[in-house]
Amino acid sequence: MLLDYVLWRPGMPDGVSDLHRGRVDTVVPALGGMFVVLESGSGFLPLRDGTATLSQGDHVLVRVSRSAQGGKGPRLVLVPHPADQKLAGPVALLTRGPDPLASLADTYPDATITTDDPSLASLLAPALRHRIRLADEAIPAEIETLIDALSGPEVTLPGGMRASIYATPALVAIDMDTGSASAGRQTKQTAQFAANRLAIPPLLHQLRLRNLSGAILIDLAGLASRKRAALRPDIEAALALDPLQPRLLGFTALGLAEILRPRIHPPLHELLSGAHAAGLAALREAGRHMANPPHRLPRLVAGLGVATALERDGVAREALARRAGQPISIRVDPSLPSLAWKLEHD
Repeated sequence: MLLDYVLWRPGMPDGVSDLHRGRVDTVVPALGGMFVVLESGSGFLPLRDGTATLSQGDHVLVRVSRSAQGGKGPRLVLVPHPADQKLAGPVALLTRGPDPLASLADTYPDATITTDDPSLASLLAPALRHRIRLADEAIPAEIETLIDALSGPEVTLPGGMRASIYATPALVAIDMDTGSASAGRQTKQTAQFAANRLAIPPLLHQLRLRNLSGAILIDLAGLASRKRAALRPDIEAALALDPLQPRLLGFTALGLAEILRPRIHPPLHELLSGAHAAGLAALREAGRHMANPPHRLPRLVAGLGVATALERDGVAREALARRAGQPISIRVDPSLPSLAWKLEHD
């Protein structure tokens, strides 16, 4: 069973819990907050206690409470500081928040950190380095299969059921289907109620594994609307196991279970798409080419988006260079689509 899953990209952290010295750029009462200039880009600070007196140009101490995701910048919270403490100075990132691996290590304090890359130790907090174990295969094949399945919309559930998960900009829609589930000697409604009940815990565990958040609607399989509410205790018990403590808000007029899960880190489907994901895929493919003649890294020709993302992620480039014994050459080709890339050998 896959208990938890996060992607850790040391060269491109999502910024959650980072502490910044920022500067108020624009106060927008209609949006209920203000935009704050950060070291790279800007974030949104809602109007709450302590922010009412702020105006354009003021320096503020802020922490990132939600990463940039869904095309929106990071969400910020104001960090109190003594009135006599001056914040004037350049906009700057002051401290980084904990990385996903450190957070998982806190959640599972007795777990070993297994890796096939000895250089990983240099990226870990010193307190974690004694937990590292080197192995030829860091992730067993059966776990790799479970991880690969997280990138697709289909989920196989107990009792012959399945679910289809679709994330949209507004919400996450989940459709459950009885699939090959059979009623046997039971009535159809009794069998489908039992099948839904059995499938709910592993389905809701997918919210955690995929880090799906915001508004989530679930269409339970084959149940009349009046029967769906009877599954409330099962849904709430499964949600209580999630550290983000999502809430079942109720059932819509159409009988859809309505769940709200806090948005903090980017969802998995966003991390697996976009320029940075394409760039990392290109580096992995370049590394695989080392096994074939002429046994050296090919040149990476990339669209502007991919090239820019890899320029920012020096950690990923350096990791490949250590394994290959040479840096990879990256050339921007303006004729390629922004997210496209190809490999070339001399």
